Amino acid sequence: MMKILIPLVLLLVGTGGGVGAGLMLKPAEPETVLAEAPCGPLAEGQGEAAVHEAAAHAEAADDADSTKAYVRLQNQFIVPVVDDGHVSGLVVLSLSVEVPESGKEEVLMREPRLRDSFLQVLFDHANTGGFDGTFTDTATMRGLRQALTLAAQEAVGPQASSVLITDLVRQDV
Repeated sequence: MMKILIPLVLLLVGTGGGVGAGLMLKPAEPETVLAEAPCGPLAEGQGEAAVHEAAAHAEAADDADSTKAYVRLQNQFIVPVVDDGHVSGLVVLSLSVEVPESGKEEVLMREPRLRDSFLQVLFDHANTGGFDGTFTDTATMRGLRQALTLAAQEAVGPQASSVLITDLVRQDV
C-alpha cells in the first residue's frame, strides 16, 4: 500500500506545483492602444500635416528598403589555412551579394566569375594570416568585407553595393 501511496502523493504535489507556477508566470493581459496622439489629443487643425508627412516618409523608407535584394550564392566557399606548407585548418563561408532588385539575374548569370573573384580574395586573406588568431575581429572582418565588395563590383558592376558574410566557420585539422 505504501509503494503506491508515495508515488501518488508525489504526482499530486508535482501537478499542483506545475499548475501554481503556470498561474504565477502567466503573461499579463495586452494593453489597449488608444486612438489619441502619444502626447494627448491634437488641437483642431494642428499636427495633421505632420502626421501625413511622417506617414509619407515611412512609406518612402519602406520602398527604398524593398528595392534591395540579397542574392545568396549557392555553394559555400572552402578556404584552406596553410602554415609552414601544411594545411592547418579549413574555413567555410557562405556569402550573399546585396544588389538592387533588378540586378538579381545579373549576379546569378555571372556567379562563376563572381565565385572565382571571391575565392582569390579569400585565398589572399588566408595567406596573409587573416584567418589566424581572432579572425572574427571587427577590423579584420571589415577589411575582408571591403575586399569582397570590390571583387563583386569588378565582376558584376557597381550595382553590387555590399557583400554579406552569412556563415563563417573555422575547423582546425
